[in-house]
Amino acid sequence: MRPTALALLLAAALAGCSALRPQPPARVGASGAASADSIAGVDSLSRASTAAPVPLETRTLPNGLRVVAHRNPVVPLVTIEIDVKNGAYTQTPDYEGLAHLYEHMFFKANRAIPSQERWLERTRELGMAWNGTTSAERVNYYFTLHRDDLREGLEFMRDAIRYPLFDQGELERERPVVLGEYDRNESNPPFALAKAVDSLLWSPAYFSRKNTIGNREVIATTPREKMTAIQQRYYVPNNAALILAGDVEPAEVFRLAEEVFGDWERGADPFSTHPIPPVPPLAASAAVVVERPVSSVTLTMSWQGPSVTRNTAFTYAADLFSAALNLPGTGFQKRIVDSGLAFGAGMSYTTLSHVGPVTLRAQTNPEKLLPLRRALQREIDAFDEQDYFTRAQIEAARRSLEVADVYVRERPSGFAHTLGYWWAVANLQYYLNYVPNVLNVDRDDLAGFVRTYVQGRPRVTGVLIAPADRAKIALDREDLL
Repeated sequence: MRPTALALLLAAALAGCSALRPQPPARVGASGAASADSIAGVDSLSRASTAAPVPLETRTLPNGLRVVAHRNPVVPLVTIEIDVKNGAYTQTPDYEGLAHLYEHMFFKANRAIPSQERWLERTRELGMAWNGTTSAERVNYYFTLHRDDLREGLEFMRDAIRYPLFDQGELERERPVVLGEYDRNESNPPFALAKAVDSLLWSPAYFSRKNTIGNREVIATTPREKMTAIQQRYYVPNNAALILAGDVEPAEVFRLAEEVFGDWERGADPFSTHPIPPVPPLAASAAVVVERPVSSVTLTMSWQGPSVTRNTAFTYAADLFSAALNLPGTGFQKRIVDSGLAFGAGMSYTTLSHVGPVTLRAQTNPEKLLPLRRALQREIDAFDEQDYFTRAQIEAARRSLEVADVYVRERPSGFAHTLGYWWAVANLQYYLNYVPNVLNVDRDDLAGFVRTYVQGRPRVTGVLIAPADRAKIALDREDLL
């Protein structure tokens, strides 16, 4: 997923919970012991990648903990991040939303820190910036602090990740905080649209594995024993990656990682003991109309897209097609936006192991909704034509993805998040080879992507509209099918 500015704006407008949704940054292969990885330019069509190699070294400790070191000594800071393969996709209905609640409980008392107050005091002593995020297939926690406090930061991370207390009083105090996030999202009309579409796209029975924000009742009533169950199942070294980025030497990183985390006991593979069921394919197209007091109409069309672990080649084509479609001046933008049919329109693909969505979004006024839907269908029917994009447009889309990859490496803290995301949903090598593989995508690959996942495939069409506007145009769900 490498959306352009327009796609990002549309996604922000429509995301039900942007902080919790997967937001792939840039991309990262499993290598075993002490191997260095870097991006290598590969000639593709008109040119090869001009990106500089990534100074990145990796090692896997005997307990299975993946350690990644990225040296960038521009400023004397280091980001310490732990990524865990957890998130919405591990959630059965009785755990719906608990990956996120667990993330909140990480920043509480542990064996070494007796209370959240003391936890916060310690962050001030170390002068650190800190946070965590939960998405569909990754949970991450990170601290940024002065490089002289590296060991203290690692020990602070160790105590939080390995020895949480899940104090009942702290759990009760944190529930309203998490439910407050839920309430803020429910008050946002696009959240209602996204939730309604997703529940159909993934099926109600599977929805808990795509619903990061969760279920209110589960969040409000879950006992601390479920927090402990999550920790014992997923928070084991062989299901985690430790990433250090900034003013660090890889040799020092690996030495300290072994000293601080080396005795963390390996656990059972959680995906062998609790395998993730396959995503049920969408059997037939569906439509949903969500009424809220909004001033414009939002139209979305969503498909089940490729899995990065099972349909890897199509993920590059999905990204490049989306980037090209979102470029200003393309035939699509001229016919859909410049013509006045829509205020804005674009496509996005979210890269995930367990099937990522492909979504076409547009905003318009009520009178133009159905003409817009028909115009979008004409575009979809033409997506696979060899001349749908010019050569210059494809090259510009490639360039935008390549530049985005370079840009994300400028800040070590942000790059740590990028590396962690791709380690969790794919592998490090996928990221390292991303730019060369995108440069190798040709017109046949683009056509193959849309024929396989978009054209003639079942989809969920969603509309967000004000009740009065719906009545004025007499909109029925059947009008959207």
